[in-house]
Amino acid sequence: MKRGVFITGTDTGVGKTRIGAALAQLLIGRGLRVRPRKPVESGCPIGPGGLMPQDAAMLREAAGSREPLGRICPYRLRAPLSPERAAELEGMTLDLGRLHDACLAGIGAEDFLLVEGAGGFYSPIASGALNADLAGGLGLPVLIVAADRLGTLNHTLLTVEAVRMRGLALAGLVLNQPAPQTDSLMDNAQDLARWLHRPVLRLPHAADSGSSAWQREAVALESLANHWSTP
Repeated sequence: MKRGVFITGTDTGVGKTRIGAALAQLLIGRGLRVRPRKPVESGCPIGPGGLMPQDAAMLREAAGSREPLGRICPYRLRAPLSPERAAELEGMTLDLGRLHDACLAGIGAEDFLLVEGAGGFYSPIASGALNADLAGGLGLPVLIVAADRLGTLNHTLLTVEAVRMRGLALAGLVLNQPAPQTDSLMDNAQDLARWLHRPVLRLPHAADSGSSAWQREAVALESLANHWSTP
C-alpha cells in the first residue's frame, strides 16, 4: 500500500477509535480518500439489524465513508473479549487470511487505508494469530495509542519494541488521557520522547467522542497528517 496506517494500542480501551476518527477526519479534510477498516470487533451490542460494531461505525462516520458497514467490519462478536476467545464462545473460527483480505477489499491504489486492530498489539485477533500478525501481513506503518497513566512507560516501550521486531515502521505514538485528572508529577510524553528519541503526541481528556471532539483533537495530529498528505 502506498499510504495507510495500522492503529494499535498498548492495551484495550486506550482510545484507538478516538484517535482513528480524529485522524480520518483530518485526512479527508486534506483531500485524501480514507478507507477505514475494523475487520473484527468484539463487545458489539445487539441493535435492530443484529450486532452493531460501534467502533467501526464511528470510523465510518469520521471518514465520511459511504461504504457498507459490513465491508468496514465484516466480523462482529458479542462477548467483550479478545476476538479469538469471543469467536470460540460463539462456535466461530476466525481466520487471519480472511481478516487480511477484508482489510484490502475495495481498496484502490490512491486510497488511504486506515485499519484499527482489536486490543493491544499482541492481543489474539484470530485463531492462533495476534494483531501483530495482521499488521505484519498488511505491512502498514503502525500508530501506537497508549493511555497517559501510571505504568504506560513499560507498556509503551514493550509495544514499540514488538513493532520494530516485526520489521514494521513506527508511524507515531499518541498518549490519550482517559481520566480527567493525572498525577501532576508525571510526564509520560517527555519520558517516552527521551527513551525513543522522537516526539510523542498527547491528547487531553475529553468527556465526549462525537464529531466536535474529533475536530478539536485533529489539531494535535497535524504532524501525522503532514507526513501522509505531502505529495
